[in-house]
Amino acid sequence: MSAEPFLPTPPPAARFGVWLIGARGSVATTAITGCAAVAAGLHPPTGMVTETADFADCGLPPLSSLVFGGHDTVDCPLPKRAEHLAAGGVLPHGLPTAVHAELLAADREIRPGGPPPGATTGPGSAGDGGAGAEGAGVEGAGSVRSQGAGSAGAEAAGSVRTQDDWIEVFAADIRDFVRRNDLAGAVVVNVASTEPAPAGGALPASSLYAAAALRAGCPYVNFTPSAGLHHPALAEAAETAGLPHAGRDGKTGQTLLRSVLGPMFRQRALAVRAWSGTNLLGGGDGAALADPAAAAAKNGGKERVLADTLGAAPEGEVHIDDVPSLGDWKTAWDHVAFDGFLGSRMILQTVWQGCDSALAAPLVLDLARLTLRARQKGITGPLRELGFYFKDPVGDGPAALAEQYADLLTLAARLRDDAGGPDGPDCGDGGGEVRDRRGPHGRPDPQGGHDQHGSEVRR
Repeated sequence: MSAEPFLPTPPPAARFGVWLIGARGSVATTAITGCAAVAAGLHPPTGMVTETADFADCGLPPLSSLVFGGHDTVDCPLPKRAEHLAAGGVLPHGLPTAVHAELLAADREIRPGGPPPGATTGPGSAGDGGAGAEGAGVEGAGSVRSQGAGSAGAEAAGSVRTQDDWIEVFAADIRDFVRRNDLAGAVVVNVASTEPAPAGGALPASSLYAAAALRAGCPYVNFTPSAGLHHPALAEAAETAGLPHAGRDGKTGQTLLRSVLGPMFRQRALAVRAWSGTNLLGGGDGAALADPAAAAAKNGGKERVLADTLGAAPEGEVHIDDVPSLGDWKTAWDHVAFDGFLGSRMILQTVWQGCDSALAAPLVLDLARLTLRARQKGITGPLRELGFYFKDPVGDGPAALAEQYADLLTLAARLRDDAGGPDGPDCGDGGGEVRDRRGPHGRPDPQGGHDQHGSEVRR
């Protein structure tokens, strides 16, 4: 009797982390719920560009391989948050129950955020030390009086933390997440509420999280208009970290439409005289954008798209109104005055009514998968080809949506297995240490370089 042939047990599939800043917000909850639902075959991947045929052979991490965690300053459990979204019509009725286990698992991976609201700033500023070459260090940066928020060795309430302390706390949380879950790597995605533009040298919370992502060896995506990696104090760290990063401010509704209509007017030689808009929205976004400084940061990207696609900024501006009764839904109205042949005056009006969370969540999943794969392929630096997803993208790419999509397809080609470059589960190194173009003593690696697309490639 012949022995049964020995069949080795296949190695477990690699898993990848998605660390969300604002992990208990509407966008994050919708993304986590939606990922579980699509992975289980409960719903189609509507709105996910990475699930279309153009990206089928790009080697993107499967949705079933994604593990979620994050930071947040609120403590409402994800299952409860998902139930609230289902009651408001954002999520399908019964879906939170169907993916309850996945929501609980993600909720267990959420750590307290910070600095807490109302924290007092101690002496010093980010300019005292700058972003250190050893990984987003801000030595001697402004200190913050802790009120008990934070994890990974949180200090007693009332103690003082420097900005570098906060960065290390957040980075330790991310490294611990990668280690405990035996992840092949992780990406940090900011989906928190919009901050006002920073004043002075001190780092805002979004930049502390961004610096922590670099220190933990993770790619970073800023889906908000907040400063994040755009802060001048982090410029050196972003440049030398050897990690891909993308942003900023996800393009989900009104600006998405503007990036299509602006080129249309210009290509048809129709002179736009004025372009005004109004946003009515509720939920957390509405409350955050009731702050004029936060609204100004948000509107900057909307108006920049028009200037870039039309060739000049038209008259008019965007107003944002907080309407709490709208919940997670919004209405965006645009009024466009333009001249036709022989100076005839014409008007175009558009109304966009939708749910921001449902529009944003599939884009967050797209960006997480694309950025993780870029890390695997050894692509570093700003991912300008991801401008398709943003109002204010990094780099010098086009502003018209059709051209941005062509750039995205170029990136897709670079991500395929036959495109060359490093490969394998190399996102974050599984242990949170940065592997970049610097040598062992922090000096530039002479073997580092750039590819023909402007992004750096590890050799």
